[in-house]
Amino acid sequence: MATSLERVLHQAKNENRAALIGYIPAGFPTVEGCKRAIDVLIDSGFDAVEIGYPYSDPVMDGPIIQEAADQALRNGVKAKDVLATLHHATERGAAAVVMTYWNPIEQFGVDEFAEAIAQAGGSGVITPDLSFEQAQPWNESAARAGINTIYVVAPSTTDERLRKVTGITSGFIYAASLMGVTGTRTSVSHSAQELVARIRQVSDLPVAVGLGVSTPEQAREVATYADGVIIGSALIKELLGKDFDKGLLGLQELALSLAAATKSANREVRGVQ
Repeated sequence: MATSLERVLHQAKNENRAALIGYIPAGFPTVEGCKRAIDVLIDSGFDAVEIGYPYSDPVMDGPIIQEAADQALRNGVKAKDVLATLHHATERGAAAVVMTYWNPIEQFGVDEFAEAIAQAGGSGVITPDLSFEQAQPWNESAARAGINTIYVVAPSTTDERLRKVTGITSGFIYAASLMGVTGTRTSVSHSAQELVARIRQVSDLPVAVGLGVSTPEQAREVATYADGVIIGSALIKELLGKDFDKGLLGLQELALSLAAATKSANREVRGVQ
């Protein structure tokens, strides 16, 4: 049975466009504030939501996401809050996944975490630091729970490893646009398009590009060659250090422009290929 994420990606493909995926850490700026921000993303046209599990030692996160995660941790965010936020998103009818480092899954219990994601209506989990060599127990637990296992590949990933990692991935393949950490940037690396092309040689799964995509222009560019566009730091930046209600208005404005740009790119470019 297909997950909500798989259905959303299939629908976007049928509409000849890329899916738009928004990332926000659970508990940022507060637990309830995060839910309101998710509502804004959904209402603005985002196809799916990626909910971050705040972690004290994030290897992939840039300064903006780290600051947001630190704020969530200071708020006392726990696993139950991550799951409640996930449930809120899915109750709103959105496809939603959790992005987490491996340590919180291990502490929660591998089977238990996979089942909890499923019970909350979640489609799957992105595990950026779980290696191919250590992935089998998680993949087995996820398969039993009926959720997607989403892995991250980068421009530095060798062709041999690309085949192995994409072979155990489901839902979509997370293509990191560059080497390094998350964050807003002035342009998207050319290596992103090259990586997507390499992935397509070894897998038929949808490919979503993240890391460094922050403006409508960048989203539009990525939408011409990827199946999904992932936005994180730029959304969080709208809420950092600002009056929350004003921040939500800024988030709405950015979200609407990102959705419009993503959809227009596919009508103009993908539709004529």
